[in-house]
Amino acid sequence: MLMDVITNPGPLKDIVLYDQEKHVSSAVWDGQERGALRCHEHTSKLSEWKLNSKQIELVERAGFGYLRRIPAISLDNPLISALVERWRRETNTFHFTVGEMTVTLEDIALLLGLGIDGKPVIGFTYTTCSSVCERYLGQAPDSTYASGGMVKLSWLKETFSFCPDDASFEEVERRTRAYLLYLVGSTIFSTTTGNKVPVMYLPLFEDFDDAGTFAWGAAALAFLYRALGNASVKSQSTICGCLTLLQCWSYYHLNIGRPKLNREPVHDHFPFVLRWKGKQNGPTANRDVIFYRKALDVLKPSDVEWLPYENMDGRYIPEHIRNSLQLGRSRTMLISFDKAERHLPDRCLKQFGLFQGIPEDVHKWVRKSRGVDGGVNFSSKMEAELNEWEMRWDNIVPDDVLGVDEADYMRWYLGITRKVVGRPVSLSSEFQRTIANVRDILELAENFPTHDLDLERGNMMARIISLAQDCLRDQVGVTPTESQQQIELGKRMRGKERVRRKGMGKRRKGIDPMEDYGGSEDESQFGGPVLEVDQLHLPLTHHGNSVYDGTHMYDPVTKVDDMELCDEIPQLPEAQDMNKIDGGSSSLDVVGTSNAMTGEESLGELPESYDVKREDRESKVEDNDAAKESNEENVNREEEDGIDMGENVAESSSLGRRGENSVVA
Repeated sequence: MLMDVITNPGPLKDIVLYDQEKHVSSAVWDGQERGALRCHEHTSKLSEWKLNSKQIELVERAGFGYLRRIPAISLDNPLISALVERWRRETNTFHFTVGEMTVTLEDIALLLGLGIDGKPVIGFTYTTCSSVCERYLGQAPDSTYASGGMVKLSWLKETFSFCPDDASFEEVERRTRAYLLYLVGSTIFSTTTGNKVPVMYLPLFEDFDDAGTFAWGAAALAFLYRALGNASVKSQSTICGCLTLLQCWSYYHLNIGRPKLNREPVHDHFPFVLRWKGKQNGPTANRDVIFYRKALDVLKPSDVEWLPYENMDGRYIPEHIRNSLQLGRSRTMLISFDKAERHLPDRCLKQFGLFQGIPEDVHKWVRKSRGVDGGVNFSSKMEAELNEWEMRWDNIVPDDVLGVDEADYMRWYLGITRKVVGRPVSLSSEFQRTIANVRDILELAENFPTHDLDLERGNMMARIISLAQDCLRDQVGVTPTESQQQIELGKRMRGKERVRRKGMGKRRKGIDPMEDYGGSEDESQFGGPVLEVDQLHLPLTHHGNSVYDGTHMYDPVTKVDDMELCDEIPQLPEAQDMNKIDGGSSSLDVVGTSNAMTGEESLGELPESYDVKREDRESKVEDNDAAKESNEENVNREEEDGIDMGENVAESSSLGRRGENSVVA
C-alpha cells in the first residue's frame, strides 16, 4: 500500500478530480512548499463599535443578531492551510482518507445562526461608491477611502462606530447600515483586499425587515466555497471568506488541532461557534502546516465526528433555523452576487447519519469571473442558477437509501481521490535511494564477466556503465565515512602532485620525461576527472568512451600512472648536456642542487641566468599544450572506423605500455 502511494498518490482515474495539475497538492508532492496561507478576516475591531438598543434591534430584524454576538476567534493559519490542501473545487468537498466531507447549509445555520432559506443574495454592482454611500449612509468617503465599488472598513468604523443617544431615527438607520456593511465585510464576505468591502450590499439593508428575508447563510457558504477553491490552486497564497466558520467546523468534525478550553455556560448557547471562544487550559503547541498535513494524511475514522451536533441542546436553536435544517441535504446552487457554487450533500451523507453510496457524477463547469465593479444586475445574468435555487426544497437527498454497500463506495473513492498530500517518504530520501540503486547497477555492470559476450552485447554493457556514470556524475552522494576517506585521499594526491611539480620546476625544459604524459594536477590514480562538490574532491572513473573488443573493456587511450613515474624518475643529463640542448653558453655557475625523488642523485649545475619560477610557469604551459595535443589525438582516434575497434584499442594499449617501459627504463 505504501509503495502504491509513493508511486501514485492519486487520483488513479481523473473522472472526478480533473483539475489535479493545478491543485496545490501537486506542488507539495513535487517539493514546492508555499507555507501557511495569509488569512483575511477582520473581526478584531468589531468590538469597537458601540451599538445602542435601537441599533441592536435593527440588526436582529436584518437577520444578523447571532452573527453580531460572535467575538473574534484567533485563527489557526496552519490548520486552515492544511484543510485547503484537502479541498477540491471540482466537488466542493474535502477529500480525506475516510471519504468526502464538506461545510453544509446545516453547519452554517448552527454555527453562525444565519438564515439558510429565503431570497438569494444578489442585485446590482457599482463602479463607484459616492452615489450609493450618499443614499444609504448620508455621506460618501473621499478618494483615499474608496476604490472603485469598494470602501475601506476603516472609514466605516471611524465615521459611524458611535451613535449619539439623541440621533434621529434616520441617522440611527444610516449608522446601523454602516455597521452591517462592516460586519459582513469583515466576516462572511471578507475579501483578499485586506480592508475593503463592496458597497453592493448596502441596498439590501435599505429595509431591515426585508433584509431578514435573504438567505445570508447560503450566500456566506457560496462565498466560502469560492474562497476555498481559489486558495486550493497552487499559485495562490491567500484566503478570505468566513474562516471562523471553517476553523470551528473543523473543531467540531475532526479531532485534529482541537483546543482544550475552559468550559463556561455561554459556550453551550447558540450559535454553536461560541463553544470555541474562551481561554485554553493547556499549553498551545507550535504546529505548522506540515504537522497538520501529516495528521490529515493518516486520518482515522476514530478521529472523525460525523454527527457533532447530535448531543447539543436544541432548546437554544431558533425555530426558523430549526425548520430549515433539512436544506442541509439539498442538492442546489448557492448564490452570492457574482458567485454561484454547487452544494452537493449527496457526497457527504455520513454527516447526516446516512449510509454513503457512490454519488452521482459531477459535470465539469466553468466558474464565470464576473467581478463586482461591472455596474450590472446579476439577477438577469444568472437565470439557470437562480432557478436551481428556487427548486432547493425539491432536491432534498432522501434519507431512506437502501442497499448501500459502503465497501463498494470506498473502493470507488480510493480510485478517484488524492490519497495523500505529503510524501510518505521525503524527496531527499527517495533521491538517496535512487542514487544508491544506480551505484549498485554500476557496480554490477563493471563486475559483469564479459569474456563470453559478443561485440554487440559488450558495447551494450559499456553503454549501461556510461549511463549509470552520467547519472552519478552530476548527483554525487556519499556517506560521511566515504566523505572523510575521499577528503584524505584528495589531500594526499594533491600533496604528492605539488611535490612533483616543485621538483620538476627546477629542471630544464625539453628534457622532462613527464612532458609526453600531459597529466594535470586534478587527475588521480583512478584515471578519471575529479569532481569538486562543496570543496570535496570525489574521483569518478570515466567509462563514457569505453569500448569492448570481445574480450576486455578498454579505454581508447591508456594513460601512464603519474605516481608510478614519480617513483621511477631517472637521473637527468649533466649540465653540459643541457647546455647543448638549449644551445646556450658553456659557462655554468652552480646555483644549487636538487635531489631526485629518491633523494640520491644531483640535478647538476644550472646556468647563472636560470629562473626557477619562470621555468615552473613555462613547464606548466607546456604541460597544458601537451594535454591539448593528447586530447586532439584522442578525438581523431575515436573518429576512426569502429570495425577494427578491438585491434586498434589493443594496439593503443600496447603503444602505451611501450611508452611506459621507455620512460621507466
